[in-house]
Amino acid sequence: MSAMLREEGAAASPLLSDLLARARKSLTGAQVILEEVRGRLIGRVTAGGKVDAKALDTQQFIAHGYSWLATYVTGLEQMLHWAERLESSGRFGEREQLILQIAYGEYLSQIKGGWPMSQGEIVRLADFGLDAAAAKFDDALLAGGNSPAARSRLADLIADGEFGEAALDDESLTIVRDQFHAFASDHVEDAHQWHLKDELIPLEIIQQLAEMGVFGLTVPEEFGGSGMGKLAMCVVTEELSRGYIGLGSLGTRSEIAAELIRLGGTEAQKQKWLPKIASGEILPTAVFTEPNTGSDLGSLRTRAVKDGDVYRVTGNKTWITHASRTDVMTLLARTDASTNDYRGLSMFLAEKPRGTARDPFPAKGMSGGEIGVLGYRGMKEYELGFDGFEVKAENLLGGVEGQGFKQLMATFESARIQTAARAVGVAQCAMELGLKYAKERVQFGAPIYSFPRIHGKLAWMAVETMIARQLTYFAAREKDSDRRCDIPAGMAKLLGARVAWSNADNALQIHGGNGYAQEYKISRVLCDARILNIFEGAAEIQAQVVARGLLSGRN
Repeated sequence: MSAMLREEGAAASPLLSDLLARARKSLTGAQVILEEVRGRLIGRVTAGGKVDAKALDTQQFIAHGYSWLATYVTGLEQMLHWAERLESSGRFGEREQLILQIAYGEYLSQIKGGWPMSQGEIVRLADFGLDAAAAKFDDALLAGGNSPAARSRLADLIADGEFGEAALDDESLTIVRDQFHAFASDHVEDAHQWHLKDELIPLEIIQQLAEMGVFGLTVPEEFGGSGMGKLAMCVVTEELSRGYIGLGSLGTRSEIAAELIRLGGTEAQKQKWLPKIASGEILPTAVFTEPNTGSDLGSLRTRAVKDGDVYRVTGNKTWITHASRTDVMTLLARTDASTNDYRGLSMFLAEKPRGTARDPFPAKGMSGGEIGVLGYRGMKEYELGFDGFEVKAENLLGGVEGQGFKQLMATFESARIQTAARAVGVAQCAMELGLKYAKERVQFGAPIYSFPRIHGKLAWMAVETMIARQLTYFAAREKDSDRRCDIPAGMAKLLGARVAWSNADNALQIHGGNGYAQEYKISRVLCDARILNIFEGAAEIQAQVVARGLLSGRN
């Protein structure tokens, strides 16, 4: 098999000798196109120097196309930075060079000819009144960057399961990555059974993760956490999600709750709650979404009415993950009945008793029911009802009403970076499953990995997974540097979710009919991957956020 791939790929790399120069030239060309597209769009969606919401909605197709174009260009930019770091440290080997070459060859070709927002939505330069000839890229890289020969040679180089240097450039992060890689690998078989039996992740697994510091990873040391940054969070989340998305998602609610309290809580609330979240003593869940609101959180109807030293909560919530087993809810509710937008919302740290399988919601004034789902089953999804449910007044986050929406928005960057990391982990999982099956499955006298339509799929998976990874790491590094990163975070989630789904779909195709059988893990991974384009802001919401931010002049 390897010999066959080497023979096909022997002439795969004529571009490698001056690849970085070609990439820099083409990146400049892509940035020029991006700025030209912005100039063509901005006049259609602004009024008085500001983005007009109605105009942006009217021009939604091309506005979101602009977001995707910006995501592509930023992805290429981060891939070049990745390559330059590797080159400066003598680690820019043939495998990494081919990854960069194919990434540029494919994305540049899509920019010139049309780039997808989804399976049925292709955006073209002509949609902005531009001719494809306006895209000035390196001709050789454009024509041959993603050639069959290049894909075959890369396939040969990743056949042993090494998919390219991540370039973390931090020994402590490498140790952390290896630790959680091993943990996830040890529970791959268990995870598939949790999915098939539709069972919650066992509490002993959660306790092990607590002991490994998952829940306090980014909590400051003064409150019992590890005080690590968002890049560390990405590394841990990616590795756990590579084993099973549920493992990678266990830390999500703790991350959100801790960030809410750290940024918006009173000193007393920080002292009380952060150490317990960091240690895993309490498990939080996020209770925001309502049946008729989705991403329109400003229109929430659940009410919280002050009654002495408690608030009484009435209303309904839906798509609440891990709700039964948790001990505290970060609960968003309306405290000002005279409002119908974000200004009347407040955030609460609503305590509740932990439920059991027999009695999932034992709290007075609270009820709930499970929502059956295709994948992402390990923590389960619930609908919740509140009828006079009591929350201590001292548990109003920050002690001031009307700050809930603002407090929540402050956490969205971190939440979307973490979700992007989950997506990268799922994408990696799908790729590894596809590679293993392709090497083992023999048809027509040879492993199916030897066939170009098979190893070509896997080579592209390796490339685009690396693009999503580097974009996610970029967003995390921006956050760790205390720079506003809602746009990079939105881009990372936007691309990462698409790559996870694409990898899972293609890996299942490689499995053929077996991939459709529940006994094969790829069937689960396909279901798990699909949710990533929806939760923490659907792809359309991410594109809207990115477009609005860029058109408003933010970078």
